[in-house]
Amino acid sequence: MKNYVFIETEYWLVKLSEKDQRYLGRSYVTLKRKCASLSELTEKEMIDFLHLVRQVESLMKKTFGAVMFNWTCLMNDAYQAEYPDPQVHWHMRPRYNKEVVVAGEIFVDTEFGHHYNREPEKNKKLSEAILNEIYHQLL
Repeated sequence: MKNYVFIETEYWLVKLSEKDQRYLGRSYVTLKRKCASLSELTEKEMIDFLHLVRQVESLMKKTFGAVMFNWTCLMNDAYQAEYPDPQVHWHMRPRYNKEVVVAGEIFVDTEFGHHYNREPEKNKKLSEAILNEIYHQLL
């Protein structure tokens, strides 16, 4: 599987989601060190995250025309395991008020202005070629 990390800072990695691009540019921002809770983040990690949010949002606006962003830090899945092993990470979903086309693939945010849709059957799994194109546009 390809590594789709397109931004790396001292503390964080930003990786394009391979499983779902329903929201064009959907990514995960993961803390590099092992950490189970937001309350355990250091001040330096939080400041770096703030700078990273600005960088990621600017990049998505410039590259694809994103209008707004949904950031979530849920970590629920880790607690479904018999032996939970949570890791601080964020889900970032860019949101669009118009259709965006990348490599012939059409992206439409049908829920713009509303909560993002979490229904797994609506996930948008892309071919590796289109995913690579999105990734290269973000570099």
